[in-house]
Amino acid sequence: MSACSTENKAPESIRSICCIGAGYVGGPTCAIIAHKCPEITVTVVDKNPIRIAQWNSDKLPIYEPGLQEIVMKCRGKNLFYSTNVEEGVVNADLIFISVNTPTKTYGAGKGRAADLTHVESCARIIAGCASGYKVVVEKSTVPVRAAASISEIFGANSPAASNFQVLSNPEFLAEGTAVADLLNPDRVLIGGSQTPAGLEAIALLTAVYSHWVAPERIVTMNTWSSELSKLVSNAFLAQRVSSINAVSAICEATGADISEVAEAVGRDSRIGSKFLQASVGFGGSCFQKDILNLVYVSECLNLPEVAQYWMQVIVMNDFQKSRFAKKIVSRLFNTISNKAIAVFGFAFKKNTGDTRESPAISVCAHLLEEGARLNIYDPKVETEQILSDLCHPGVCALPRERIENLVTTHADPHSAAANTHAIVVLTEWDEFKTLDYEKMIKSMLRPAWVFDGRKILDHERLMDLGFYTECIGHRYQRPQFYDHCNGHAPELLFSEKSKAFRASRQDN
Repeated sequence: MSACSTENKAPESIRSICCIGAGYVGGPTCAIIAHKCPEITVTVVDKNPIRIAQWNSDKLPIYEPGLQEIVMKCRGKNLFYSTNVEEGVVNADLIFISVNTPTKTYGAGKGRAADLTHVESCARIIAGCASGYKVVVEKSTVPVRAAASISEIFGANSPAASNFQVLSNPEFLAEGTAVADLLNPDRVLIGGSQTPAGLEAIALLTAVYSHWVAPERIVTMNTWSSELSKLVSNAFLAQRVSSINAVSAICEATGADISEVAEAVGRDSRIGSKFLQASVGFGGSCFQKDILNLVYVSECLNLPEVAQYWMQVIVMNDFQKSRFAKKIVSRLFNTISNKAIAVFGFAFKKNTGDTRESPAISVCAHLLEEGARLNIYDPKVETEQILSDLCHPGVCALPRERIENLVTTHADPHSAAANTHAIVVLTEWDEFKTLDYEKMIKSMLRPAWVFDGRKILDHERLMDLGFYTECIGHRYQRPQFYDHCNGHAPELLFSEKSKAFRASRQDN
């Protein structure tokens, strides 16, 4: 007998959950629900058999601190993974739609609008096989009024559509801290129609989260407000990153220190200190996609000034990545052709293997197009993923064969740095702070450079060791000779003429 409600009325409580989509949202979310709600059967379904096999193995398809332990504790008890989507849907009281909603690459809204192909496919699967009462929950990031579109598909394709209630429950977890974010969320948003049936569905989902989330942190609202809140939240966070990065360029030009400026600004209680860490740029699956979605919504509503405002956040992020890459080329005497450069970090942030929209992709592509040979080390990103990202159409102008010849991945940062001209830090992995840079510089070519795109290293220590050091938002005093030649006379370095020149500068 099915565990789900086969009647046309709402059950007293949710007993079975099906999540369509075993990715970065559905996987961790359902693991936490299973962990905190042992009486609920949670099934994660996906059409991709390789991904489901990974969830059923000892090596999960995604890395998040603490996730492995929770999955192992619940899997086979009340947490299951399957490729049988239809069976999961039939047996569920509540269905999460947690599929990918990338930015469209074709047709109307290309480059801005969200592609809802997978969401629509899920809606049609549910309409085709579900019966009885169902709560269908948007977990994917979707544009405003997507829930209405799902309801329309149900109405046109299922005789049981009147028994389906569609809710919006956007995720706010951050990769790298997903488990902590899910266990102790700032808020849980649940949007639904403000009818008696809609409020009843909201109460059922609220009861699930109430197993571990305090009532005051569960916020209910209408569906459209919930959908828009997700886009706006990410847009505001990305806006702060682009704002501080814009200031970092001013700091480098004037001699101000971005860390000091950020601290001063962050002490204003009206502003706060979070998301004021200057860097090479933001990445991840949500920020850019959600801002572009907001831009498209604004354009469709005939609000061009609003669209231009939010688009500038993306423009500034692209500028920061490009500016950092160009600085590397400039400091290495305006040519990096056939020079070896060690790249530390390829994931878009620490504690995750996700590379979607990672600043490392853009920076590495720029260096490759300049002819550099890259030694890439990241503790969680696989070689296949790195090459796939760099060889993706539109990322790098070089042919795949050329890219594969120029890129070497390493399992150890020290081997990656050997015989290179520079180290470029593109992900803020904690291990990069404690590496043996004294040992590294002995294996590198001179002058040896460090370009810290995440502001995580001890720059004074690096300079004491002999590194020429550059970081975001701060201009360090470089050797006088380097300032004089402005990076255009590498043949003078360590020559007798060079020594004489520096001696004369000191005498003066």
